[in-house]
Parts: sequence; C-alpha cells; structure tokens
Amino acid sequence: MALLDKETSVLREETLPGGGTLSFILKRGQILRMTDIEGGANVSLMMLNPHEKSERLNLPDTLKGQHTARLTAGHCFYSDMGRVLAGIIADTCGWHDPFGGVLNAAEVKEKYGQGRYQDLRNGFYRNGTDNLLIEMGKWDLNLEDLLMVVNFFSKVTVDEQGAFTFHSGASKTGSYVELFAPMDVLVVLTALQHPMDPAADYAPRPVQLTWRQATDENAAIGALMTRPENERAFTNTRLFAL
Repeated sequence: MALLDKETSVLREETLPGGGTLSFILKRGQILRMTDIEGGANVSLMMLNPHEKSERLNLPDTLKGQHTARLTAGHCFYSDMGRVLAGIIADTCGWHDPFGGVLNAAEVKEKYGQGRYQDLRNGFYRNGTDNLLIEMGKWDLNLEDLLMVVNFFSKVTVDEQGAFTFHSGASKTGSYVELFAPMDVLVVLTALQHPMDPAADYAPRPVQLTWRQATDENAAIGALMTRPENERAFTNTRLFAL
C-alpha cells in the first residue's frame, strides 16, 4: 500500500522527459514517487551519501543481503558502509532490474543509429553513461565515481544457465514506485531505454517525479523490516544519524 496519502502536501513535482537527467538530495524522511506516464519507461538511478560521497550504493550487498535477484516493495538499498540509503515502500510495477546497467555513446550509435545533435537538435540520441556523468559533475563526481545503477520499471529474469531475458511491457501506464529515505541520499538518474530493450527505435519514455514528506516515518521503516539483515542495516543508519 502506498504511504503517500492524498492529504499529504506535495513538496515538489516534475516531469522528466524521455532522455532527460536529474540529480538531487532526497532528504531524510522524504518519499520520492516515480510514475511511468506512458508505460514502458526505464529510469537508471544511482545513490550516494551526499555528506560523504565515498559512501555509495552497493548493489551486490543489496542483493545478497536480501536473497533476491530483483527489487520491489520491502527491499532496501544498502550502502558500502552497511547503511540503508533508501527503500521501496510501494510498488505497482513489481520488478526492477539491478543487472542491466546503461549504454555508452558507441553502443547507442550501434543500436539506434547516428542521432546527431546537428540533425535532430534537442531530439538527439542520448546515452546513459554521458547523461549520468553530466549530473555527477554537478556534485564534483567524475568517471571513477560512476556506479552500477538500478533500472526502475524494467524486468529482467535470469534462467538456470545464467542467461538474461528482458520482458517488454512489464511496466504499464500509471505504474509507480515509492522510495523512502531514512537518511539524506544523493540521487542521480536518467530516463533512457534499458540496454536490453529489443525495440529498434530510440524512444525513451517520460516519468513523473513527486516528492512528499512521510507522515509516519516509523510506518515507512516498518514496511522495510522484511529481513533481519534490513534490521541490522537500519541500526547502522540510526547510529550514523545521531
């Protein structure tokens, strides 16, 4: 169940166009809702501690600690210091991919064609690596700081032989996911197609971003106490916040 009720005032709302980028600090106690406006969106997202940016999202620990190969409601995002940077408290999509990464400029050209700014102006073909680096530069972060990303709204399964399969249409129009921040977290994201998306045309979809204050932080944290490992990570988070 969503923890954003209609009576909670919106702190900020923004539509991120397909191909767009954004970075911001999601404050402790805030909830970010990402909504797939048209269906078939993908949001590649990084997380770091804005007060000590050497602490960042550790996806291997996130997956191992919660015994999962996908991310959905009840899952936390662990930092490399064993703290909870954020957690998914509501999810109508049901599956978010931690494996696919992003494409670089050469890969986008190979997959979609030239797509130059000189020909397409603002409709030129963007790529995930450069998009993330543009936003990272605003926070004094460089190529060596580029992290693994979570691809929200994308479903990728792994079979017994270790082969990956992308499932088109997994996210429907109006699907949303809500992230709760138990500590300040620097979010860097871009809305581009998943690298494994078989669609031949470059056509990234927009997403709606909505920020609200959690009316009950204890309820939000309680929704993430799905494993003993999460409880220990929240203990580390509380100690950091003292």
